Amino acid sequence: MENNDVQARAGTTRRVFLSASAVAAAALPLVSGTAQAATSPKLRPPAPDPALRGLLRQIDPDRIQATITKLVSFGTRHTASSQTDPARGIGAATAYVAGQMQSLAAASNGRMTVRQQTFTQPVASNIPVPTQITNVIATLAGTATPERFYVVTGHLDSRVSDVLNFTDDAPGADDDGSGVAVVLELARVFAAHQFPGTLVFATVAGEEQGLYGSAFMASQMAAAGNDVQGMFSNDIVGASQAFDGTKPDPRTVRLFVEGIPTNVTQSQISLMQSVGGENDGVTHQLARFVADSAPFSLTGMDIRVIWRRDRYLRGSDHLSFQSHGYPAARLTEARENFAHEHQDVRVDNGQQFGDLLKFVDFDYTARVARVNAAAMWALATGPATPKGLEIHTAPPAGFPGTNVTALDWHANPESNLAGYEVVMRETTSADWTSATPVGNVTSVTLNISKDNVQFGVRAVDRTGHRSPVAFPQVVN
Repeated sequence: MENNDVQARAGTTRRVFLSASAVAAAALPLVSGTAQAATSPKLRPPAPDPALRGLLRQIDPDRIQATITKLVSFGTRHTASSQTDPARGIGAATAYVAGQMQSLAAASNGRMTVRQQTFTQPVASNIPVPTQITNVIATLAGTATPERFYVVTGHLDSRVSDVLNFTDDAPGADDDGSGVAVVLELARVFAAHQFPGTLVFATVAGEEQGLYGSAFMASQMAAAGNDVQGMFSNDIVGASQAFDGTKPDPRTVRLFVEGIPTNVTQSQISLMQSVGGENDGVTHQLARFVADSAPFSLTGMDIRVIWRRDRYLRGSDHLSFQSHGYPAARLTEARENFAHEHQDVRVDNGQQFGDLLKFVDFDYTARVARVNAAAMWALATGPATPKGLEIHTAPPAGFPGTNVTALDWHANPESNLAGYEVVMRETTSADWTSATPVGNVTSVTLNISKDNVQFGVRAVDRTGHRSPVAFPQVVN
């Protein structure tokens, strides 16, 4: 690979210039003379860590079943149900989850801490009186770059047909006892491990009324300056079939990611219309990373990535994090049965309604937990997503444009960083198709026209772990 250094900037910064032929020689990403992206062997993810395989084997469907069964036993977990009854209502369910989290944290030698994040939600939509809401949050502090966070949630509250009915039984086995069970099981298997990045396992409440618990949690993290680099809402992840006559799909989980990012300005949208990038928001990059990190061969699940914020005109707790610009996605089962969600428990004309325990497949839920675990492991083990990536567009003086592409970014903080890769794809390709190592630098100039392809940059550590891709901001 041709590597013509220029004068170094502050620290270890240096610029690399790569011609199209040099890039092709290094990683075979170009079709000669046309600057079209082609598949590169360097895009293949490294073999999973043996320790990750061991962790995935620990995920236990029986423990997941026990958790969901216990949650159902509280009768209702409606946000406005009793906070003080020891056996029924959201208060009893919260105490149970907090107790479980504290017990699991005991295996961490002090690395995992647990807290109850309680606030009073003022009167608002579906909240007719001021209401106490409590999130239970377990944090496994990172050892090298603890300032970057990876969050997984399930919502503890449940409901029936009337969103304000807090007295009738609302079992919430699938929506979202299954998600809470995933969170608790992940906290259990991760507690004994250490990672460079920080992992957060949380159950949130007030989701059914309007995402109130997760909105508070996300706003608190944003106010604290937490760098959330990945968030997953597990919401309705328990049924491997829809019980509606369609073929069961026990090996597929849907991953919803937003299209146009939520936290963008109108000027940013206008720029996107000019240069593209509508499929390159931070959540899209997170989804691409998950698909690579949690393949079927590792988890037993196919991940169906859907480029839509959520199901049609619906939402979950990942939206709260997207509103702060965090990369956040929602995992949910392949096909829902809406007779089993947000329904009074009853039988009408021979059809069973209600979110009952008998409709949950605990082995399926365990496989969804493995998808989460593989993704969280890869995110927290590898380097952080590069920051401050820019693509420069100003042409040389006297020229209307340039076929050269210049990229620069901030140096990553990891001490074991090996360097960076420039990734590339055709604008019509769903995923990155080539990767070119450029060394431990913070800028590179490519003799490839930015007009025809999309570029990104990802970090690589000395053991071969890669970060999610950063997509450049346009500067003149």
